[in-house]
Amino acid sequence: MAEKNQATGVLKKFKQNHPDLFEFILFNIMSNVATITNFIVLWIGTGFLFTSFANRSFNWFIFNYGIDQGGLGGFLSFLLAYICAQIVNFIVQRKVVFSANVKIAKVLPWYVLTVVVAGLISIWLPPYIISILTPYVGGWAATIANAVNIVIQVVINYPMMKFVIMKKE
Repeated sequence: MAEKNQATGVLKKFKQNHPDLFEFILFNIMSNVATITNFIVLWIGTGFLFTSFANRSFNWFIFNYGIDQGGLGGFLSFLLAYICAQIVNFIVQRKVVFSANVKIAKVLPWYVLTVVVAGLISIWLPPYIISILTPYVGGWAATIANAVNIVIQVVINYPMMKFVIMKKE
């Protein structure tokens, strides 16, 4: 029990001495809840929900999902995974990381804008990563593309959430 109290004390002291760094670390740790959601939904989408669409190429606007990149099924899987992860992320970040009491109606447009920008990148980028990596890693290319997306999302989402969306009133 003494070790637990000592660890808790060290953690509290670190949080007190480095609040911004602690918040960023907590943001990333809690983002794993959304990351896990993202991967599970991606795997369900590509493995079950949208398999009948995988043999159809999907090319619209900036999105180019050829059959080798998962086709329409891949696009729908990445889109659904992203949306589910962002819903989970908003809830977790608002309550756990930022302890924000912001009015959802007030900040939702900013969050949606942030999610749309990060989402466009996250849905546009995978087929390019997949086509480059498939010769080297085979079926793992989609998972790696998803991991790259998650890093990009952190780079976009953290500053927006900290300074705009979850800003203390």
